[in-house]
Amino acid sequence: MSLPKRPLRDQAFPKQLSTKALAIALALCCLGALSCGKRKPPLPPNERVVQRAEVSGFQRGNLTILSWRMPLRNAPAESVLNIDRIDIYRLAEPLTAPQNRSEEEFASTAIIISTIKVNDTDFGGRTMTYRDALQFSGQPIRLRYAIRFVNASGQKAAFSNFYLLEPASRVANPPTSLSSVLSQDAVELTWNEPVANIDGSTPANIIGFNVYRSGSATEAAKLLNTAPVTETRFADRTFEFTKEYFYFVRTISLGTGGESVESGETQILSVKPIDTFPPSAPTAITLAATPTSISLFFATNPERDIAGYRIYRSTERDRPLETWDLLTTDLLRSNTFLDQRVEAGKTYFYYLTATDIFNNVSERSEIASETVPE
Repeated sequence: MSLPKRPLRDQAFPKQLSTKALAIALALCCLGALSCGKRKPPLPPNERVVQRAEVSGFQRGNLTILSWRMPLRNAPAESVLNIDRIDIYRLAEPLTAPQNRSEEEFASTAIIISTIKVNDTDFGGRTMTYRDALQFSGQPIRLRYAIRFVNASGQKAAFSNFYLLEPASRVANPPTSLSSVLSQDAVELTWNEPVANIDGSTPANIIGFNVYRSGSATEAAKLLNTAPVTETRFADRTFEFTKEYFYFVRTISLGTGGESVESGETQILSVKPIDTFPPSAPTAITLAATPTSISLFFATNPERDIAGYRIYRSTERDRPLETWDLLTTDLLRSNTFLDQRVEAGKTYFYYLTATDIFNNVSERSEIASETVPE
């Protein structure tokens, strides 16, 4: 007995099922192939440079001086984080304008006053500065500054913070005619005070002066005075002979908010002190005699650069001083001396000179004498 044939739709079902199974198996195989490859070690995250600068500033004379620190390093050249230039923005606004302003408002109204190209040497945390000549000192305005980093494609980072300044117009001009006179103990600086302010008004707004010194033309100068100098002279007593120094002076004025504002500086004065000053003659010479010796005692010289002393002797008071016998071939480093080349009953006369480390020799001391007892 033969079995009836299945309908065609029943015969097709197993074929349809196997096609779906094949598709699923193929998909699983592909996923397996992707996951079965050798795994690579995880990569460290890319270091991102700091894109937003922090700007600070102050007024000096007719300048606004801005400064900011650069990132520690730049991003690769192909990165959108790479810094190619710095745009510096300024907005002059009324004093009645709100202190808070959005970046969008600032960007639409501020102008770019300068663009600074950067290179690799500008990074590493270096502090950069920009000086903006004030054009609004006589007007009741507020200046708002900001900077932003830009890459080579023109993509811009976020703005820095806003630095706000109400510029003072009655800031005195710099002093003039800075000069120096050297003495044993000080570099004496003198200058002429200004007669007008940066806006041309008089009298000059002066509350004092600041004196600066550096050890080279490129080294940052240090303030020498601890309080404003109220005269047009200053004595630098912390110098060293043979070292070169660079000096300048700035006027101090009273600013808009009661703060002090410095002027620009005088011309830079180079001074290299050379010691040509002999020390003072030794004093207070005392002699004490025994039958076999004469002891000399004298006061130590007040100069800080004394190298030592020389002692001269004669048995004749009226003998020319330059022909007296030198007892100290080497410089005497102390203020005592024992003369044992003496004879009983004889009178001996002595004088001393002091020598400094630059071989400057003092005048002769007074003559002292003593007789050796028998």
